[in-house]
Amino acid sequence: MAKDNKKTDSTIALNKRARHEYHIDERYEAGVALQGWEVKSLRAGRISIVDAYAIVRNGEIFLFGASIPPLLSASTHVVADDRRTRKLLLNRAEIDKLIGAVERKGYTLVPTAMYWKANRVKIELGLAKGKQDHDKRAAEKDRDFAREKQQAMRSKNRFG
Repeated sequence: MAKDNKKTDSTIALNKRARHEYHIDERYEAGVALQGWEVKSLRAGRISIVDAYAIVRNGEIFLFGASIPPLLSASTHVVADDRRTRKLLLNRAEIDKLIGAVERKGYTLVPTAMYWKANRVKIELGLAKGKQDHDKRAAEKDRDFAREKQQAMRSKNRFG
């Protein structure tokens, strides 16, 4: 019998600030090279990717600044560094494309989400450019207008 992976997929962490701070053009899915104590902490939901970003080093891509605090019971024999640099697992064509965009076009690699996919940890990387302050204000204004419009439609349907 085929296993339904949609039920096993679940979000570990979201980076909502990335959508506010950056224009995200493309999204990529990457695996993450983790240690055993980190996986146990992720299962307990202990992670923060708000300050994280991906960097290019020696033709490889690494996750920098993600905080995975260790569980007290999980890492008794290991010296745990909660902000260590973790390697991201992508195929060579994707890595080359991302390196070109980051180095030549001035893009930034920002993690937008971390989730389980078939018992493996995946991270969604956004190829992004930073927003200016006026862009942030315009986006907030549009979001508020859409919310007010939605509320008006709901009240019209309720009383109309």
